[in-house]
Amino acid sequence: MSRVYNFSAGPAVLPEEVLKEAAEEMLDYRGTGMSVMEMSHRSKAYETIIQEAEADLRELMNIPDNYKVLFLQGGASQQFAMIPMNLMKNGVADYIVTGQWAKKAYQEACIYGKANKIASSEDQTFSYIPDCSDLPVSEDADYVYICENNTIYGTKFKTLPNTKGKTLVADVSSCFLSEPVDVTKYGVIYGGVQKNIGPAGVVIVIIREDLITEDVLPGTPTMLRYKIHADNGSLYNTPPAYGIYICGKVFKWLKRQGGLEVMKTYNEKKAAILYDFLDQSGLFKGTVRKEDRSLMNVPFVTGDEELDAKFVKEAKAAGFENLKGHRTVGGMRASIYNAMPIEGVEKLVEFMKKFEAENRK
Repeated sequence: MSRVYNFSAGPAVLPEEVLKEAAEEMLDYRGTGMSVMEMSHRSKAYETIIQEAEADLRELMNIPDNYKVLFLQGGASQQFAMIPMNLMKNGVADYIVTGQWAKKAYQEACIYGKANKIASSEDQTFSYIPDCSDLPVSEDADYVYICENNTIYGTKFKTLPNTKGKTLVADVSSCFLSEPVDVTKYGVIYGGVQKNIGPAGVVIVIIREDLITEDVLPGTPTMLRYKIHADNGSLYNTPPAYGIYICGKVFKWLKRQGGLEVMKTYNEKKAAILYDFLDQSGLFKGTVRKEDRSLMNVPFVTGDEELDAKFVKEAKAAGFENLKGHRTVGGMRASIYNAMPIEGVEKLVEFMKKFEAENRK
């Protein structure tokens, strides 16, 4: 069977080159006589894998020396608790709620201290990013939190919020490595890798060193302390070793593509093909305010639930997988991460045009 065009929001499409390389090394990783899956995380071979992965990520994102890179487990969702446990020194944090994941992070923070919702786009089903140029940032806030790209709703912060000098914490799970980023603007930038970087099971946390301290909330488990992982080079316990190995391969693939500037141009070109069609279509329409559109996740609807279901079914039969929208939004969603080839988007638009011609009322 040939490979399908996989528009899944995550776990998502990975570069074919990377999968082939991993397949070739499955039984014998570079003369070790074993798979990376079977390898001790304390071995020389694995040490090289994790160190190279970190070095390549640092190069791709131009990560300054005063930031630590941590490869952790528990997905982005575990960070919802880990962040307040480690950073809520005053017991106060401000949250900008632009989607389901930011909302869950906010609800989690409420367990550990005073979490303030200082802006939200829930009034319009999270279809836009609120103006964050002059927000009521709390004087004693330990940090301001955002989810930078909203996977479910297809919105993206094009301008970072004015945090009035407070530390910015950002969940970038679904836009990780899709474009260049100035790491110095963040105290913490983190994301689950299963959308744009690797297989599920790894979360990468890039955190400024001054935020890593012994001073954490009472009762914080050892495994949820940034300092423990930072002091042990992400090897305090057995890490998600195989997942990190695949991430490392994706970093090398991105470097071969020419880095994040090149990826941004490519992603803009890809997204424009789909958005331009949606803007002129008589049947399909995008659900997000134009200026807030994500390059990675594109939700759209026909306005008729039965027709949406018919589209998803026929698209699947034609080799376009995982186009059904998230249950909270309905409709359709095409996730077009770095590894989605441009022809995947072109073919999807071709199919949508055909579907429109056949189903116009």
